[in-house]
Amino acid sequence: MFPMNAWYVACTPAELPADKPLGRTICGERIAFFRGPDGKVAAVEDFCPHRGAPMSLGKVCGGRLQCGYHGLEMGCDGRTVAMPGQRVRGFPAVRSFAVEERYGFIWIWPGDAALADPETIHRLPWADRPDWAYGGGIYNVQCDYRLMIDNLMDLTHETYVHATSIGQKEIDEAAPATRVDGNLVVTERDMHGVMPPPFWQAALRANGLRDDIPVDRWQKCRFFPPSHVLIDVGVAHAGKGGFDAPAEVKADGIVVDFITPETATSHWYFWGLARHFQAGDAALTDSIRQNQGAIFAEDLQMLESQQRNLLAWPERALLKLNIDAGGVQARRVLDRMLADEAAARAGVPA
Repeated sequence: MFPMNAWYVACTPAELPADKPLGRTICGERIAFFRGPDGKVAAVEDFCPHRGAPMSLGKVCGGRLQCGYHGLEMGCDGRTVAMPGQRVRGFPAVRSFAVEERYGFIWIWPGDAALADPETIHRLPWADRPDWAYGGGIYNVQCDYRLMIDNLMDLTHETYVHATSIGQKEIDEAAPATRVDGNLVVTERDMHGVMPPPFWQAALRANGLRDDIPVDRWQKCRFFPPSHVLIDVGVAHAGKGGFDAPAEVKADGIVVDFITPETATSHWYFWGLARHFQAGDAALTDSIRQNQGAIFAEDLQMLESQQRNLLAWPERALLKLNIDAGGVQARRVLDRMLADEAAARAGVPA
């Protein structure tokens, strides 16, 4: 269903204070996250070895995770280190997971921790650059995570789902081009000499640019396994070079989409926009975040309804059109990863 030996975004640092754990299901694994004695993030099975209570319902005391039921205390490695009135040497350890805090997110490797290399976490070069700004949020979406990947790798739906914000008829009229480079899938669409839709009108104004003249608009959707979609988006005054136009005639950014499976029919969706204009304007960052959150909420209604339909009619085959190429190729990458993991479990040499 989902690759296990891969890095996923688990949560944001704001969701994990020093004194309280966070319980979250990721790739079917119930996990408790907490900060250890040095403030470093740890992740263990959300299961107390005493009576099976969720460790995430407890608290963090001196860097130890304390069960909220009978006070059992657990270390970052999943081993019990103390319990009131009890000798704990023989207590079974619970599983611990590889976890890393980087680029403004907390990442989890739900598979074999021995295979987890933090240097393979997808780089976010804008995350520590002062000339970029980022604002985003998180949604729990009740649908297969692959439906969200399909959605983001085919932006044709913007014309219909987001008609009042980022949609426009020219999206339908500009055919996308899809290419595959190893496990990277890219779907691109360019629109020339079009009027900017409301979201991009506001972005142009915020950057001190005219919003009432034609622009060249681009969408470059990049899928990185297991489930990250980063989309270069923007508009530039028409005839100035489009994507490659100088900064003084465009408004652009990167739509950030980290899609983390929860169950077979639900996922965590970490969304945001990394912006390369007016980076120091905190009010603009908040305004864009609110507008973007409303746009993505429109996707949620459609995707969750789609999931209910697919569950109601599981025997029905879905059509694959040219606009679906990005999602189809992304699923092929996922299928290869799943096949490789299955072969490794079976002991079949690569």
